[in-house]
Amino acid sequence: MKRICLLVMDSFGIGSASDAASFGGDGFSDEGANTLGHIAEILALAGTPLQLPNLARLGLVHAFQSRNGIPPAGMSPPGHLEGSWAFAREISPGKDTTSGHWEIASVPVPFDWSYFPKKNPCFSADLLARIEDRSGVKGSLGNCHASGTEIIARLGAQHLTTGKPIYYTSADSVFQIAAHEKSFGLDRLLKLCRCTRSLLDESDLMIGRVIARPFLGSSPEDFERTSNRHDFAVPPPAPTVLQKICEADGTVLGIGKISDIYAHTGISEEIRASGHPALWQETLAALQRAGERSLVMTNFVDFDALHGHRRDVLGYGQALEEFDAALPALLAALKPDDLLIITADHGNDPTWPGTDHTREDVPILLYGKAFSGGNFLGARETFADIGQTIADYFSLPPMANGTSLL
Repeated sequence: MKRICLLVMDSFGIGSASDAASFGGDGFSDEGANTLGHIAEILALAGTPLQLPNLARLGLVHAFQSRNGIPPAGMSPPGHLEGSWAFAREISPGKDTTSGHWEIASVPVPFDWSYFPKKNPCFSADLLARIEDRSGVKGSLGNCHASGTEIIARLGAQHLTTGKPIYYTSADSVFQIAAHEKSFGLDRLLKLCRCTRSLLDESDLMIGRVIARPFLGSSPEDFERTSNRHDFAVPPPAPTVLQKICEADGTVLGIGKISDIYAHTGISEEIRASGHPALWQETLAALQRAGERSLVMTNFVDFDALHGHRRDVLGYGQALEEFDAALPALLAALKPDDLLIITADHGNDPTWPGTDHTREDVPILLYGKAFSGGNFLGARETFADIGQTIADYFSLPPMANGTSLL
C-alpha cells in the first residue's frame, strides 16, 4: 500500500537563492539570507547549539552542506543516514506561501503577482468604496503595510470602539483583514473577506490571498490572534498533483492551512488545526486512517508566523527542536511502502532586516523503509520536482513541470 506524507516546514530556507538580490525591502536585498544557517550560528555563539538529530539522520545537515559548502554552525553530519537529500530553487517569481506551495505541487506560478504600494494609504479609495458598497461594512482602519501583531496592538482598541475592521498588507500579495472575533463576529469577518476576494477577482489586480485575522482580548496588553484564521486564495492556474491524485481515486488529506492555500481544490478532507502540537496530532491521526494512494500533507506554519515574521531567533530554534523531537513518532507510524518528504516553501530569516519572507533555496528530505538512505539527489532546478516525485510514486501520468527525485 503506497502512501506519502508531505511535511512543509513553512519558511525553513537554507540559503539565499541565486536571484535573491532581486528581492528584499527598502535599502536591502535578500542576498545572504539563510534561515537555518543564521539561527544555528546565533545559537552556537550563545553556547546552545541547535540540536536536530532526527532531521540530521534524514539528511538535513547534508542538504545544508551540499548547498553551502559547510554544515550549519554547531552541527555535524551524522555517521549514519536514514534518508536521502536534495535542495531546490524556486522558479516562481515570488517568495510567498502560495507560490511555494503551488510549485511544490508541480504548478509554478506563470505570472507576476500584484502588490499594494508601500505608501499610506496603500488601498485605493475606489477599492475601499466598492468593499463598503458590496459588504455593507462602513469604514476601516489601517490601510497600510504592517506586521499583524503590531497593527492589532496599535489599532485594536480603536477597532473595538468604532467597530471598523482593520485593513493591512505586507510585502506579499495579500489583503489582510483583522477584526475582533466576538465584538465584530467571526462569521461577519469571513463574509467580509469573501466579499473582498470577489471584488479583487473582478479587478485587474492579481492578489494571491485575502486573509481573515480574527483576534480576542480587551486591551493592547492581551490582544491575541486566534486559530480561526482563513485564507481566501485564487485557485492554481493548472491542475496540481493534488488534483491528479483525487482524479485517480486517491485521497488528499490537507492539514492546517493546506486547503486554503490551494483554494480548496484537490483536497479530499480538510483538517483544520492550529499550533504545531495540534498539527502533529492531526498528521499522525490522518496517517493512521489513510488508505492506498493517499497523500497526507501538513503545513507547519508557526515557524513562519510566530518566529520568522517576528524575527524571533530563539523561538524559531526552539520550534525546530520541538519539531525534531516529534519526528520519531511519525517515523514509527510509517508503513513499509510509505514515503516521507520534508521540505519548505520559502525562507524567513529571523536575523534579516524587515519582517518579510526571504528568497531562499529549500531542503528536500526523502525517507522510506523501502528505500536505502544516504543518497544526494542533487541540486534541483524547481520545487516542482516534489510534485513530479509524488506523481511518479503513485504511477500517475507525469506533470508538466519538474523531474522526479526517484
